[in-house]
Amino acid sequence: MRLAGKSAVITGAASGIGRETALRFAEEGAAVVCADLDAEGAAAISASIVANGGTAHSVRTDITNERDVARLAEEALAALGRIDVLVNNAGVTILGGVAELTEADWQREIDINLSGAYRVSKAFWPHFAESGGGAILSTASIAGVVAVRQDAAYVASKAGLIMLTRCMALDGAPLGIRANCICPGFVDTPMFEGYLAEQPDPAASLAGAANRTPLGRIGAPRDIADGFVYLASDDARWITGTSLVIDGGLTIGLSE
Repeated sequence: MRLAGKSAVITGAASGIGRETALRFAEEGAAVVCADLDAEGAAAISASIVANGGTAHSVRTDITNERDVARLAEEALAALGRIDVLVNNAGVTILGGVAELTEADWQREIDINLSGAYRVSKAFWPHFAESGGGAILSTASIAGVVAVRQDAAYVASKAGLIMLTRCMALDGAPLGIRANCICPGFVDTPMFEGYLAEQPDPAASLAGAANRTPLGRIGAPRDIADGFVYLASDDARWITGTSLVIDGGLTIGLSE
């Protein structure tokens, strides 16, 4: 198993990419702390891992709250003794261009998607530094690489997360801390379902997303989770500061 003996904390673990990443990490032998604002959802995925013979704990966490984040670090270390991998996955999307977004919506998006990753990474940084290193992984987006109409705050937050990852990679390298992120394309998650629900014709939007993807389908959460398994494993021991695009070829160019 590729993550045997490792311990990981995953935010946004109650659903979507975070849920699948928690399951995949457990399948690969990691002990997992499932963190989410949805306490019931985090507890459910933790219980599922334990029922299948794995080691897991859940912690209700609001990543916009510094005290909550500090408690997450404290409880995770108390439960597992050591943390080798942190996955900053929690995030939201609020549609709207600059002219339409309220300042409250702009601040909320940045606070969760970008500042949240900063807070959680900062909370675990001393442990990684003292224990000889670790891996900080984050869920960015192809929206951090290419612009998207009417999605200004989300795009800005994910572009910022890519640069935050690179800065952490530089600062962490002397300490043995690797930092990488994944930039997913269209993935079948509750967030994507919410995006579709706001479109004039959700079915047409879904078909269009698949048709624009050269590999002919939208992604599954496992497609992204497998990428996190790789980046968390010793196979990626000489990889840091990278943004791994997993998008079915969406951003390589026009497919027609």
